[in-house]
Amino acid sequence: MVAFISSQKTEHGIDHITSCRALGVSQSWYYKWKNRIGDDAPTARQRRRADLDAQITHSFEASGGTYGSPRITRDLHEAGWRVSENTVAARMAELGLVARVRRKPRSLTRQGKRPAAPDLVHRQFTAVAPDVLWCGDVTQIDTDEGKLYLSVTWNQLPVRVPSNELILIR
Repeated sequence: MVAFISSQKTEHGIDHITSCRALGVSQSWYYKWKNRIGDDAPTARQRRRADLDAQITHSFEASGGTYGSPRITRDLHEAGWRVSENTVAARMAELGLVARVRRKPRSLTRQGKRPAAPDLVHRQFTAVAPDVLWCGDVTQIDTDEGKLYLSVTWNQLPVRVPSNELILIR
């Protein structure tokens, strides 16, 4: 458009003020872009955006593709960048970087796979005498070294845990 406005002066004798007014652009916009005709040098904003894209890509790849915009924004803040989470999210979307969704942990008891154990206490967890009602539970704990299973049994009347066991299964 700047080239068109400039050509109107040479071809038809119409000054740039009239051309800008007719095209609905300000004179400041015309002067800003006038010296950039044919100039392929990036602006400061384009250079900053390219640097930001490189840093976002580096953080994303360093995380193994698991970090989303909140964590990458934290990394950028630690590196000295002043950038919002929305900007990082927009840049990641434009770069096609999508964090892997965390898998939902599977339950130890899957409904429909096996029949449920019978409820022998009918959801009444208060005992009338010691050693009448015992309960237990197994919990899976995911660690870096593998899955841990914590097994606990207890008597419902007194407050004591007679046995617990931690098993590492690889």
